Amino acid sequence: MNVLTLQWHEASITRTQQIYEQQYSKNPGTCRIGRDPLRCDIVLTHPTVSGLHIEIFFDSQQQRFYIRNLREPNPPQIDGKPLIKGEISLSEGSIIYLGQQQLQVTAISVDSIPATIIVQPPLQSVHNHHKQSIPTQPNPVYALECPKCHKMSPPENLQIGCPWCGTSLAAAVSVLLAPSH
Repeated sequence: MNVLTLQWHEASITRTQQIYEQQYSKNPGTCRIGRDPLRCDIVLTHPTVSGLHIEIFFDSQQQRFYIRNLREPNPPQIDGKPLIKGEISLSEGSIIYLGQQQLQVTAISVDSIPATIIVQPPLQSVHNHHKQSIPTQPNPVYALECPKCHKMSPPENLQIGCPWCGTSLAAAVSVLLAPSH
């Protein structure tokens, strides 16, 4: 699982937020940060932060998290350097300033693409009254294994979460329910 951890102080409270490669977002594939709760996934209250300031995303080809400036007149500073246009990769320990609001990348975990787990369901049979039972091979079916309760959910539940415990399925393992041999 690819995850970046951000930490910042707001109203004398230390806040921490993890950003996952494929988490639910208002702009799929990115995590947007700014003051506007309608457009941002992480909402900051400092008045020097733009309504829609930056987005953080994972580049699967480069296997790195990147930050992209969304507000040229108020560019973020990453490790003391302004990011006027485009994007730059983030590292563990990177310091980000959005206006006067400081955020720090406290951890980055990048794994290689996990293998799909294959679960062998029990063999099903079709009963024919004139012959012996004939084993059948059902079509393979994909499921998402909840990271909390480990129950299987259909891929359609990715955006709504686990129906049993309510946990986000953004970090779920993709499981192939394959026919048994």
